[in-house]
Order: sequence, then C-alpha cells, then structure tokens
Amino acid sequence: MLSFEEKLELFQSFPQLTRSDVSMGRVNFQFEGSLHEKKNVVFRLHPNGGGYVYAGLLDGYETDEKGYASIRDLDAEELRQLTAASIASLSRPPSAPAAQPGQSRAARRRRMAKSRWVDGDGNALELRSEDDLWYLYAGLNLEMAFESFDEAEEYLREEGFRPEG
Repeated sequence: MLSFEEKLELFQSFPQLTRSDVSMGRVNFQFEGSLHEKKNVVFRLHPNGGGYVYAGLLDGYETDEKGYASIRDLDAEELRQLTAASIASLSRPPSAPAAQPGQSRAARRRRMAKSRWVDGDGNALELRSEDDLWYLYAGLNLEMAFESFDEAEEYLREEGFRPEG
C-alpha cells in the first residue's frame, strides 16, 4: 500500500488538480475543468492511506453510491491510471440521451464497440469505446485510455496483442 505522502505526491503530479485541505488531516483534489457537476477527483484522502477517486463515469470499478472507488490498496500505476481516467471522464461533456434523433441502433452499437485482444501467451485485454474515448481493460481493471481507436490499436499491436477471432 502506498503511504499518504506517496499518494499526495502522485496526485500533485497532475497539474489539472487543485489541492484542498479538509477536516481531520484529510485532503481533496478538485478538477476545476470538469464539464460535470462533480469536481472532486480525489475525495477524503486520509493520513492512514485511505481515500477515494471518482470513477462514477468509468466501467470496471466498484464504486459507492456517489461514484467513488476506494484507493486504499492500489499501487502507484493503478492509482495513476484511475486518476487519469477520472480526469478524462470529467473532461467530456455529459452523455447525450441514449436515443439521439436520426441515430440507428446499429450506429449506437458501433459507437459502444467492444473487442477482445490476445497475445501469444494467452493474456486477454478488452478494448471498449465509451463516450468518444477508448478504454483498455484487463478483467475489471482499467489499464489505459486512448483518444482514438487507431492509437489503441497501435499500442496493442506494439505490445504483441492481436484481435481475437
């Protein structure tokens, strides 16, 4: 588990976040550029190492009723990826209604595309398109986020993955 100081240092490395000290030694980090009502990316980071990162707009994370995922046991890379994905999700405008006028079901399915990628050792990753970004998952864990399919595909191929099927 990362220490409180290590987590603080990691969050402070994101220039988009603003630190806010709150009661009992806890710290929040806000993203003022959020396009959603939600501004807290990091919530109640406690000196004991506990705390939460907003994952309410992300798939693959267990969250509370307010959309926060516990960060107590995440390692540095997992925490960095979750924080970056949280900021990216809050940077996108709120989703349009599910059925947009003139948009066919097939077009909506293509927009929410999923593909499974495997490497020579049998490791599998899932690439999902959600709200104009591409997310790469290993099981339930978010590995990376990409701005385009081409960027995601290039990364996967460089890492030795190929589309399954």
